[in-house]
Amino acid sequence: MKQGLVIALDAMGGDAGPAIVVPGAALAAERHPDVKFVLFGDEAAVKPLADKERKLSGRYELVHTEIAIAMDDKPSQALRRGRGKSSMWRTIDAVKQGQAHAAVSAGNTGALMAMSRFVLKTLDGIERPAIAAQWPTLRGESVVLDVGATVGADARQLLEFAVMGEAMSRCLTGLKQPTVGLLNIGVEELKGNENVKEAGRLLRELSLPIQYMGFVEGDDIGKGTVDVVVTEGFTGNVALKAAEGTAKQITTVLRAAIKGSLLSMAGAFLARGAFAALRDRLDPRKHNGGVFLGLNGVVVKSHGGTDALGFATAIDVAIDMVRNGLVQKIAEDVAHVHSLLQPVPKAAE
Repeated sequence: MKQGLVIALDAMGGDAGPAIVVPGAALAAERHPDVKFVLFGDEAAVKPLADKERKLSGRYELVHTEIAIAMDDKPSQALRRGRGKSSMWRTIDAVKQGQAHAAVSAGNTGALMAMSRFVLKTLDGIERPAIAAQWPTLRGESVVLDVGATVGADARQLLEFAVMGEAMSRCLTGLKQPTVGLLNIGVEELKGNENVKEAGRLLRELSLPIQYMGFVEGDDIGKGTVDVVVTEGFTGNVALKAAEGTAKQITTVLRAAIKGSLLSMAGAFLARGAFAALRDRLDPRKHNGGVFLGLNGVVVKSHGGTDALGFATAIDVAIDMVRNGLVQKIAEDVAHVHSLLQPVPKAAE
């Protein structure tokens, strides 16, 4: 491993590719003077941009790749076409080969997950990986998972998600024991499908070092009722997209209302500080970066349509995960869970 912290970047991923990734890396370089970067992508497209960023001078290595995975490529197609050669594959493989401590890409989510599972494999005891997102709440931020990796999950997988999300929350917040809740249609123990109810029973009855608070409902996510909200990927992705859409709706309606009259515009001018604080709090760029949990390495997915600030935030998340030992925490916690799930051997007759 190279000296210091090294982050591998898929320079061709996302809607804008190098035009966002390179300035995003420069912002991250300014925030983290001890971090270096390896950029994988088309040298002709990446190098001119990187050479203009003084903050990256002497802080990056560029590895030329000829293939870029398209945002609409199917995961199976991306695996066949990009295996061993694409900027996305090489970025992930840098983590496996010890050339980088973490990988960050704004590329195709399905392809990134498929390649990450193929290259890095899952940790022992993990059946399926999960994507965890940071969610702005009234109390600060919560970790919500899964937001799209695993559609449908049984009780044991939900239990694993709870363990992984709790470990990520500790890495992000420094809390010794974050609170955990299972997303359900009600807080009563009799509500929900059998997998959710069984996962709740396991979390209550197993001797886990987890502060399990029971079932939480959809409105509890924004309230920040718990530090970690656990669900399966279909529900989590719908909730995430609904929240993003609602935030855009609020800002659009508010902007139209402000422009409705001179009196409204005058009031908005007087309240501009409050509006700026609201805009900053709901800014998706400040919460960008979904972490792929359950892999033998750190992979962070940036939103494909973000800008340089958003991509830099995703790099920040990757750095936090590495420095706080996310993979090791998850491996140890999952091993403990599975030791508790082993059947007790019968006494010899």
